[in-house]
Amino acid sequence: MTTTRPRLLAAASTIAALVLAAGCTTAPTQTPPASGPSAAPTAAAPGQPITSLSLERIPWEGGPAYYKKFAKADAAGWSDPSFFPVLIWYNGISSDAEAQYDKKMGFNTYVGMDKGTDYGLFQRNGLFWIGEKLNDSFNAQSTNWVGDFLEDEADGRFEPKPGLAQMAKRKAETGKEGRFRYSNFTQLIMNRDFPTGVAEDYVNNYSDVVSMDMYFYTVPYCSQAGYNPAQYPANTGQKYCRTAASYGRTVDALRLRDAADGKLLPLWNFVEIYNGMGSGNDDLKVTPEQATGAAMSSIIHEARGLAWFNQSFTGQCKGTSLVREVQMNPNHCAAANVNAVGAFNNQVHRLAPVINTQSYKYKFGDGLDTMLKVHDGAAYVFAMVDNASDPGQRTFQVPDELKGRTVEVVDENRTIPMNGDGTFTDNFAQESSYHIYRIH
Repeated sequence: MTTTRPRLLAAASTIAALVLAAGCTTAPTQTPPASGPSAAPTAAAPGQPITSLSLERIPWEGGPAYYKKFAKADAAGWSDPSFFPVLIWYNGISSDAEAQYDKKMGFNTYVGMDKGTDYGLFQRNGLFWIGEKLNDSFNAQSTNWVGDFLEDEADGRFEPKPGLAQMAKRKAETGKEGRFRYSNFTQLIMNRDFPTGVAEDYVNNYSDVVSMDMYFYTVPYCSQAGYNPAQYPANTGQKYCRTAASYGRTVDALRLRDAADGKLLPLWNFVEIYNGMGSGNDDLKVTPEQATGAAMSSIIHEARGLAWFNQSFTGQCKGTSLVREVQMNPNHCAAANVNAVGAFNNQVHRLAPVINTQSYKYKFGDGLDTMLKVHDGAAYVFAMVDNASDPGQRTFQVPDELKGRTVEVVDENRTIPMNGDGTFTDNFAQESSYHIYRIH
């Protein structure tokens, strides 16, 4: 198995140094790209398939079709509407059995791998590699080598000027033979103290896909005495900082940077399988429900891929490759989390044809975070509680076009009656709980 360095967490002193080095700029007015064309108002009567809604669509980069411009990703099936990227950070594979275990757990893409890894492991098992050429088994025809990894956390490892120079250097070195460029950033990208222009430069000018890591459940920040709710664009109160909703707001903040140049990229989001560094003890760790809730919140806020942090360097349950360690030892201390993540990944893959459609803009009610889709004759509502309210009962008001229809709760073996006024009610037992509704 592969080991890797601890992921960096930007301390306040680091932030101050970077700001002093680059100079704090005033955030410009940022206008996101216009949304896609609204669907024609062709409402179907109850009992008829739902093909579209007369609502405005969210802006997007094109979904899976985005990857058609990269020959390797297109040939590997990334432009297929049923494909959803699920990346795992440093989980080496040395045999087909290990590769198949990962695939069974819903992981399909790797970043971080031993130099001796044979390309055939990816090809034979329908898995994908993003990174450098590991050895001579990789060549220009290696279709499952879909992307190049530019940098991890360049914004936190360099002061702005050398950091941007490093990104430019890596851009010139990569993107060959039909591969896309991918970069990951720290929370500095969305931090209000970080120079806005530098953050936008990092996100927009070097990569084809970007992600960010901010582990709200397991970093000390949410518990600090000097907590500032305005530190990030999410503007989340301290009571709700350590919640699944914060991960969705992270995607919103990254999208704010991405939208500044009027062109959108696919955004992925990191979630910790067990912990994300920074605690030094076992007090700060995610439950299985929190891990999956954070991932679902990311998707609800339009993440186009998930990236799982697969290490635990602090506390009582340590591991440098948790998924592999659970495969080797089903009684491992992280087994419940790994198994929950695997089940969640596979639910996402089953629903990928739905998730990969362009969402509609609509507010279902107070205290809710939702995503609305239409696919194959039905509407889908992905729902959680928002970042400013407690868990509990919520009432949904559906668009007029969906009134009088059946509400099925996906993968929960139950239906909910819809009232005559187009409302229905459900309960969210925890802040990390989510439900997916199929209205048909």
